[in-house]
Amino acid sequence: MKSIQTVFRFLVVAFLILSNISLNAQGKVWSIEKANAWYANHKWLSGADYIPATAINQLEMWQAETFDPATIDKELGWAENIGFNAMRVFLHSVAWKADPAGFKKRVDQFLSICAKHKIEPMFVFFDDCWNKEPKAGKQPEPKTGIHNSGWMQDPGQPASNNTAIYPELEKYVKDVMTRFAHDKRILLWDLYNEPGNSGKKDSSITLLKKVFEWARAVNPDQPISAGMWDWSFEKLNSFQALNSDIITYHDYDEPEPHLRVIQLLKMFGRPMICTEYMARIRNSRFSNVMPVLKKENVGAINWGFVSGKTNTIYAWDTPMKDGGQPKEWFHDIFFADGKPYKQEEIELIKKLAKQ
Repeated sequence: MKSIQTVFRFLVVAFLILSNISLNAQGKVWSIEKANAWYANHKWLSGADYIPATAINQLEMWQAETFDPATIDKELGWAENIGFNAMRVFLHSVAWKADPAGFKKRVDQFLSICAKHKIEPMFVFFDDCWNKEPKAGKQPEPKTGIHNSGWMQDPGQPASNNTAIYPELEKYVKDVMTRFAHDKRILLWDLYNEPGNSGKKDSSITLLKKVFEWARAVNPDQPISAGMWDWSFEKLNSFQALNSDIITYHDYDEPEPHLRVIQLLKMFGRPMICTEYMARIRNSRFSNVMPVLKKENVGAINWGFVSGKTNTIYAWDTPMKDGGQPKEWFHDIFFADGKPYKQEEIELIKKLAKQ
């Protein structure tokens, strides 16, 4: 009940802000009509937050030395076979800085693989989660039994509050978005993952506002968004909700409180995509949450696809020192060889995708 009250309070704050915001600040946000027309042109969206099993983090995925199109092609084939039609994929500014032209070429190659498998990705630019100091070059090896031990923030901590580097970050965002602004293979731009995480809280508002400003300057054909995730972050949430074309959010709760969040967020009148859910030991499962998302016509993007170097079969705060199989996987759908973790989950995902 407490979390629902927090969501409601956030909505009140958001509408108070909306009533005082200037037309210029909101002038390029898609109208509700345009957003709903865009959503209506897509089948119900389902998929996962994706990184190949061979990559420990975004840098290992995108750097030239470790970019792995063969594994990506194989794994996205599995996604196509179970009916997934969308994937959420994290980019990284450090990989772009090291090789802007090569980075964009690899993104284009990734998009071609996605199109082959009838999958539309949404790309994430910045991220406040996990390790603070990303560096180019060889990435760390996984720490045994530890969830996302090598995942990197972007641009990092305290880098995200260093306004001196913002011109370079602006160049990154605008370079990538301009290159792909009219590319029909891209579903959506997810500008900032979980702003305020890692203890940053409201300090992330400066970079959050900037990345929206940069994205609006490019004015891509695809919608832009930034997912809400912590309902106590009223200032961040209000800005995200009021400046996003499509409402995106994260929710790892059980079905009943998750449904209440959906019902409250529908007050904005915009299409909705849940871009993170499914943590089995928290009782956020395919079996009980995915049917709710389908019924409510909310896109369903779960965290984790193939068990690999990210170690996301382990829970956030429950490491396993021996690296053995947890009693129940936290995230992920497939073993690295393509065997499903739970065949009944695969059957449900296929069934909902076909309805």
